[in-house]
Amino acid sequence: MYNAIGNTNISNIRIFDSSHGQSKCNSKPSVPECNTNSKHQNFCVDVKSNVLDSCTNTPVTPTGITTGVTAKIPVVLAELTIQFNVNALIKLPELALEIKNIKKKVKITQCTLLQPTNILFIKGFVRKNIDYSTGKCANMEGVCGELHHCTIDVPFECSTPVTFSTPPAELAVNSSAEFEFFKVSDLPHKHFAEKDKLLSGDFSEFNQIIVENFNELPFCELISARIFEFDEFIGRHRPYDSEFPFEEKFFHKIEEKMVIELTVKILQNRQVEIPPTTGGTSRPPHCFSTAEEK
Repeated sequence: MYNAIGNTNISNIRIFDSSHGQSKCNSKPSVPECNTNSKHQNFCVDVKSNVLDSCTNTPVTPTGITTGVTAKIPVVLAELTIQFNVNALIKLPELALEIKNIKKKVKITQCTLLQPTNILFIKGFVRKNIDYSTGKCANMEGVCGELHHCTIDVPFECSTPVTFSTPPAELAVNSSAEFEFFKVSDLPHKHFAEKDKLLSGDFSEFNQIIVENFNELPFCELISARIFEFDEFIGRHRPYDSEFPFEEKFFHKIEEKMVIELTVKILQNRQVEIPPTTGGTSRPPHCFSTAEEK
């Protein structure tokens, strides 16, 4: 049993204080919210549901442009399966008796194609939720404890070359150029004839043309992930000077080896010509070309 902290309530859930051995209703049954007939009575969980009738619908045929368009859509540059190896040493916050379960999720934080090369950089981590049992009391017949969990992130990073099915768009680079205007100036008569003139560019001004091009950055989609894992407990030992089942041992370090396979799709937004679906003399519908290829 736990003791409610004052009159603190969150919705219909009461906040409990585990520092005492009885609830507020046990210690003070006369308060209004402890009375089962009181309108102030609180519940830990309250669920209400309704059964809804089936809804009707009318199918609608989608319509689109059939005369051909130029669209900007993601174009698949490559799809590849990447395999790499990870070795990690995990130290639990307390002694564990047994691993009950390990749930794993792959998270990608960076997937960058370094242009104009074909090298793909990948960075991320494996989120692991480890459920393990502890030992609180034991004798020669058995050991009892609690189930605890520890959630950790195991980082990884690698780079790999990419073979493109469709090459990325050629990079448009920035440029800077200066220009000047012609000017006719007088010359000092002390050193030049009166009819002589200085023909040159105008030094009294500075003119420049700057061109900035903004390229479409290729991006990634994670299609699937596979993890092959081997975990080994390090430093298993029996407690000293205590009765304990002969086959049970404690540990708090786990050495894990993982082989991770990621299937990644690399895309880039490109302008694509989509031919008409009816009429016209364009190419068959299955033929597509990017605007950059024209």
